[in-house]
Amino acid sequence: MSENESGKSSQFSVRHSLPSDAAQLNHLYAQTQLYSDTLQLPLPTLARWEERLADTSPSLFSYVACDGDRIVGQITLRIEPNLRRRHVASFGMGVDASYHGQGVGSLLLKTITDLCDNWINVRRIELTVFVDNQAALALYQKFGFEIEGTSPCFAVRDGKLVDAHHMGRVTTGAV
Repeated sequence: MSENESGKSSQFSVRHSLPSDAAQLNHLYAQTQLYSDTLQLPLPTLARWEERLADTSPSLFSYVACDGDRIVGQITLRIEPNLRRRHVASFGMGVDASYHGQGVGSLLLKTITDLCDNWINVRRIELTVFVDNQAALALYQKFGFEIEGTSPCFAVRDGKLVDAHHMGRVTTGAV
C-alpha cells in the first residue's frame, strides 16, 4: 500500500517490473485507449514485452502499479546516454483504462520524480503527449511539467496525423 496525496492509504502499490510481468503488460498495452494515446502499436506481441523486460541497462527503470496481483499501470524511465545529457531522462507510461482517475498515474509519476530528484541526479524530465490527451496533460502539469513546444503531424493515429506537445520539468540543484 502507498499513500495518496491526502495522506490516506491507497489500494495500489508500485514495484519494479519483472520478466514474469510480460503477459500482463502485453494485455495492458493491447487496450485500444492505451495504444491510441501512446506511440505503442495495436496487437503487441508477448515476445516484444519479454525483450523489453529483459533489458537490464543501468539507465533504464521500469515500474508497475498493482492492484493486488493485477498490473494496472506501467512506467519506463530512460536516462539519456549522451554524456552531456545525463542529467536528462524521458518516460512513457500507460494506465489501464478502467483505472483512469483513481491515482495510478499520479503514483507512477511520483515514483519516477522522486527517483530523479532525490536519487539519480536527473534535473530535467522530458515527454511527448498528444495535444488532445487532456487527462494526461492535466496530470503532467500537476507534477510541474510545462509545454515547451508543439510538433504538428507528430505521429499517425488511426489513419490520421496528430500533433503532440513536448513537455519538460526542470529542477535546480547540483549536477
